[in-house]
Amino acid sequence: MDWSSHLPTLSLDRKENEAMPFYKWSELESDFITPSYSQGKGPAVKGAKIEVALMHYPAGTIAKLHTHPNEQVQAVLKGRAKYRVGNEEKVLGPGEVVLIPANTEHAVEILEDLEVINCKDVVQGWSVYHATWEK
Repeated sequence: MDWSSHLPTLSLDRKENEAMPFYKWSELESDFITPSYSQGKGPAVKGAKIEVALMHYPAGTIAKLHTHPNEQVQAVLKGRAKYRVGNEEKVLGPGEVVLIPANTEHAVEILEDLEVINCKDVVQGWSVYHATWEK
């Protein structure tokens, strides 16, 4: 039996100047995530509702205590860091993940060169890069 006639079809009519859905970290521009808070730097892919980045933080640096309206998840790929979320602290290493609720104070002390997948929801009007509301 030919099942192809029973499968749903997906039509992607790509608009001019519309981004492709596939990316390679090494081909994306690397930038600081929020220079006023940390030395974390890496490429990011930003959609309408989520931003995902491959971030690198040098050992001996920190992400200052701060809050933002974005919910955030960091999954540690390499290295170790001490995370503070609210009043809780924990050292995380490869294979561990931290969930930072929106508007929750948090900070990070980078113990070893750190590589993480960083995910934040997009909050309309909030600049992740400048850590301020856009005017």
